[in-house]
Amino acid sequence: MIRRISCLASLGALALALATAAPGQSAEPAYGSWGIDPAAMDGAVNPGDDFFAYVNGAWSKRTEIAADRTFVGIDSVLNDQIEKDVRSIIEDQAHNPAANGLSGQQVGDFYASFMDEAGIEALGAAPLRPYLARIDAVKNRAELATLFGSTGYTSPIGLFFSPNPDVPTRYSVFATQSGLGMPGRDYYLLPGPKYVAFRKAYRDYVIKIQTLAGIPGAAAKTDRIIALETAIARVHWTPERSRDTKATTNPMTLAELKAFAPDFDWDRFLAAQGITNPGTIIVQEKSAIADEAKLVASQPLDDWKDYLAYRFASSSAPYLPKSFAVANFDFYSKTLRDVPTERPRWKRGVSLVNASLGEAVGHIYVQRHYPAESDRQMGELISDIRAALKDKIDHSGWMDAATKAEAATKLASFDPRTGHPVKYIDYSTLKVTRGDLLGNVMRAHEFEEKRQLALFPKPVDRAQWGMLPQTNNAYYDPSTNQITFPAAILQPPYFDPRADPAANYGSIGATIGHEIGHGFDDQGRLYDGTGRLSDWWTAASAKAYGVQTAALVKQYDGYEPIPGTHIKGELTLGENIGDLGGLEVAYAAYRRYVAKHGEPPVIDALTGDQRFFIAYGYSWQSKFREGVVRNQLLTDPHSPAAYRVNGVVRNVDAWYRAFNVRPGNKMYLPPERRVHIW
Repeated sequence: MIRRISCLASLGALALALATAAPGQSAEPAYGSWGIDPAAMDGAVNPGDDFFAYVNGAWSKRTEIAADRTFVGIDSVLNDQIEKDVRSIIEDQAHNPAANGLSGQQVGDFYASFMDEAGIEALGAAPLRPYLARIDAVKNRAELATLFGSTGYTSPIGLFFSPNPDVPTRYSVFATQSGLGMPGRDYYLLPGPKYVAFRKAYRDYVIKIQTLAGIPGAAAKTDRIIALETAIARVHWTPERSRDTKATTNPMTLAELKAFAPDFDWDRFLAAQGITNPGTIIVQEKSAIADEAKLVASQPLDDWKDYLAYRFASSSAPYLPKSFAVANFDFYSKTLRDVPTERPRWKRGVSLVNASLGEAVGHIYVQRHYPAESDRQMGELISDIRAALKDKIDHSGWMDAATKAEAATKLASFDPRTGHPVKYIDYSTLKVTRGDLLGNVMRAHEFEEKRQLALFPKPVDRAQWGMLPQTNNAYYDPSTNQITFPAAILQPPYFDPRADPAANYGSIGATIGHEIGHGFDDQGRLYDGTGRLSDWWTAASAKAYGVQTAALVKQYDGYEPIPGTHIKGELTLGENIGDLGGLEVAYAAYRRYVAKHGEPPVIDALTGDQRFFIAYGYSWQSKFREGVVRNQLLTDPHSPAAYRVNGVVRNVDAWYRAFNVRPGNKMYLPPERRVHIW
């Protein structure tokens, strides 16, 4: 998955699109004369010294991040438009819910319940009371395990359903580490004044939330809660280790799991979630789950109850009076992510309805904003990129013949999905009541849990989507070998049929290449074309691949976006492979296009190849707050945006030729040190 806006459409048909704009539609691209805003560029920067700044430097100097945002950039243009479109849909339902059937009533009433600030203030902390009372009533660890498995309550061990890596046509239950109140283990464990300050602010927040909720003895309870969470953090696997597919695939029967982690009441925990016959359970972070089970048994029952009460109140804070929401925002956004101002309430309401009734909203979004032509164009583009990657596989210098044959088989079996699901989620059993915001949220959680449970243990439903149609992102699922591109990304500024083909290949084409490339990244490559975890690589090809990926890890380990905090090369390896391989494949596809249509003209004193790489850099135009970048570096498998540009292009030979990059330029790498995935 790539966590940014990207748009996808036909590149093979661009020449026709350029010449035949729709009636009433401008023949000019939305940005500049060929697809980007030239005013973003800083001509004083040598492209071989800092390519990201060369492409985006002038924009960066004049652009500030809005007070209620974590970032600003090319992404936010499309974000804003989608948010406005979805708001219009939701408010239409809220103003006239009866006119749009049950789903319209649900969407409208859910949004209205969030926007009723006066009603929320009048209720105060009362909506919490029945949930806190249930915690208070727990008398032993058996009842504690039941609560861990109940809707809305936190657990140190999480469960979810996903295709079985060994039998990808069937769902299995997965058990994974969980239970932290801060974003990751490093926030609890790293030394230094920054992290000490975070931990102090967290203590203040835990006290504040409990006090607002009417929980007595908040200060003493807070120290025990944080001590408990710190103990959990110490046994958690690092993010790098947790993304190791082989290490996190440990199938066990329930009897084996009970023997492996006997300190946890698995029967009660599973039964609370409606799972009576789990079959094979895939245990992810083995040692962490065993150690968390020991903590459940060894730590005082009252400490766990205090932990559960605080965590429930904290997670509910956005749906309670303003004092709760402000405290939650002040810690998680202002302190940890450096965001000074909360988003307007309507935006938070839109996000909540999307999270709770997303496909009901998405169905309307597709009707209003997704032209059927986009599916045809997407099919053409994906075909172009697949052909380029097939050629890359056939001519790979590090793959032997047997591995090439298997790779080609996997590529041929890719299942691309565009726009929207073929069938939408039926929310008809979800009760939504105006004036009961927290109840609506809890019932939405319960509905989704039951919906997921209904899938198990049936065969995998390949029609299920992991993103909403109104989501500006894309993803690859190795267990189904599917690539998915929601409707919302199929529009400018990331794809413009009136723009220069080089611009579309450089931005959208690289995105497609990235998603397809995840099937061959360091973890995705471990799955075959059916989605089964299978070592289909010969030892020689795997070793040669490992040489390239080890070099990429070393490169990214050396980048230091924040003084004292480096990119984690192992954690970000999969996404870095996707970025590099995606750009290599997109460039190959662009040169195939040029071979068919002829070398493009020089535009704005830039060649086609230069425009291709500039468009790639422009597609990552963004500025993030330091706190957001810090969280990303500690927990996220994606590198910061500037390094998804500079860290990639310096490995691509064609970039050196396009911009005459020479020894002495800051980004120059000798040919023997450049990493080539494809």
